[in-house]
Amino acid sequence: MPKFLVTRWHGMHHIAALAVLLILSAVLAWFELLAGLAGFVLTIGVGVYSFLAERAFRKDLKTYLGTLSYRVKKGGNDVISELPFGIILYNEERTVEWHNPYISQLLERESLIGVPLTEMFPTLQHAKDREGTVEAAVGSHMYQLIFRPKERILYVKNVTDLWQLSRKYEDEKLSLGVVMIDNLEEVTQGLDDHQRGTLLSKVTTEITEWAQKYKIYIKRLTSDRFLLITDHKTLRQLEQSRFDILDEVREMTGEQKIPVTLSIGFAAGAEHIIEIGQWAHSSLDIALGRGGDQAAVKVGSRQSFYGGKTNAVEKRTRVRARVVAHALRDLLKESHNVMIMGHKLPDMDAVGSAIGVLKAAQVLGKEAYIVLEGINPSIEKMMELIREDEKLSKRFILPEQALALMTPQTLAIVVDTHKASMVKEPKLLTLTDRIVVIDHHRRGEEFISNAILVYLEPYASSTCELVTELLQYIHERISLDVREATSLLAGITVDTKSFSNRTGARTFEAASFLRRCGADTVLIQRMMQEDLDEYVSKAEIIKHAQVVYDHVAIAVAERGKKNPQLLIAQSADTLLHMTDILASFVISERPDGLIGVSARSLGGMNVQVVMERLGGGGHLTNAAAQLEGTVEEVAAKLKVVLEQIESEEGLFE
Repeated sequence: MPKFLVTRWHGMHHIAALAVLLILSAVLAWFELLAGLAGFVLTIGVGVYSFLAERAFRKDLKTYLGTLSYRVKKGGNDVISELPFGIILYNEERTVEWHNPYISQLLERESLIGVPLTEMFPTLQHAKDREGTVEAAVGSHMYQLIFRPKERILYVKNVTDLWQLSRKYEDEKLSLGVVMIDNLEEVTQGLDDHQRGTLLSKVTTEITEWAQKYKIYIKRLTSDRFLLITDHKTLRQLEQSRFDILDEVREMTGEQKIPVTLSIGFAAGAEHIIEIGQWAHSSLDIALGRGGDQAAVKVGSRQSFYGGKTNAVEKRTRVRARVVAHALRDLLKESHNVMIMGHKLPDMDAVGSAIGVLKAAQVLGKEAYIVLEGINPSIEKMMELIREDEKLSKRFILPEQALALMTPQTLAIVVDTHKASMVKEPKLLTLTDRIVVIDHHRRGEEFISNAILVYLEPYASSTCELVTELLQYIHERISLDVREATSLLAGITVDTKSFSNRTGARTFEAASFLRRCGADTVLIQRMMQEDLDEYVSKAEIIKHAQVVYDHVAIAVAERGKKNPQLLIAQSADTLLHMTDILASFVISERPDGLIGVSARSLGGMNVQVVMERLGGGGHLTNAAAQLEGTVEEVAAKLKVVLEQIESEEGLFE
């Protein structure tokens, strides 16, 4: 504070002091007139001096404050003009009312008053007017926009260096991958050592050149497995190329009876290197579980799949089936009882495989039950056959009864699905740590992770085929009665469309075993007979089919017409019989209020990928999804997905 503010400060205490002096002078004059007059004159002199001093003080103060205000205003203007960030005042219409010179330099225009913010920063077209920050690019620079909606002020800060540093940090994060040759043993069967070495050398050279092209460090782990080390930037480039190495290796070895295919698992975005390694191996397991010939990439919480356009190669040995059968036999022996579950709205494959597992448990002397609630049209005739056998029909129980029978030593066996959300009673899986999964579907992102035994083979035609093989190893001389054998064979027959689709040598071997056990094909034919009204309903759906991309049929049922899932699936199967149709999609309302989508193909299109983008899943040639909304909305979503896949990699192989 200036010195004169201290020395010349005047206030009410001065006035009070003058009043006291006047009173004292008057009292003094009462006793001594001359002394009182002298005191009175002196008091007036002090008052005049105080008045003049007060005027001088006010004048000096006014001058000082005026100078200070000028300095503050000038300093403020200089600071705002020279600030290293921009300030914009805008109105309610988000139009610029004032800005500092920084904004003019930023956009290389003298004045931007009256210009909308969205014109200056196009990113703001999708941003709401609320307090917070938004990043916007202008030319080669990145700016951070800080909003103050109440004051209608926008601060613009150049964060290019920080953004580039952050981007570089993200690009240089570690990514790990594992490449595996899916079917080396199957391809090289019958080849001599020289031919096998030449083929393996060609494949290895192709993989190595691909790694060098993208500057990936590659290390051979075994004869059919390689470790890849790279950064996140390169991983994004690989995803943009959709892992073209898959097609290159398959085409290069196309002259082989069975072309060589690769499976790739990649991972990035974890906090620790150990976790990235675990994710990479998990991604490879998922790629193999989905049939191989594809890449599975996990970045943080995102799981993506590339490739997968070919059918899974059937395994040529029964070693895995024997090992799994022995492990399952040990688990059954150690269990108190057994609960067997299929998926919601079970089909013949789910029920048939459950009956096969039930037989395995009974042979080992264990109490076993099949959890089933309600009978849908697809299994109605099969259940009529089962009801004829009282002992077998008593083994079907409701979910409430199963919950009451659960103990920590109960073995829960899930058949024909590997998704916890798809089983009839997910709560059962939380009541025991002893869970077995037997399935033939391509593995999806969701998986029963705490299973102690997983037998997932996407090459198999059906779960009934897998269970039939397991039965032959669980007991050397297992004996199936007619209904049990017929149920298993019915599951295989339905899933293979009467042995016309997705069948291999192992499929016919399993069917042959079941036929020897007494499976009745006439009963299966009766189970698969169609009702006349259902046939007419199916024809009504097919009538609305339209062909897109020359070979894809899409049929959308009428709004308000509810059809069971089985009828929707049968309609999609029927459409495949039409000339030049390579893939079919049928969309219809279901009795439960959801919109059902069934997808089928002859192998040229991976309909599993299409359905996964709609929230469903399945096989390369057989998939489905259930969505909310209307049939028109779902049809529009399907067409958008098909358009995306066509633009990315093409619909057909």
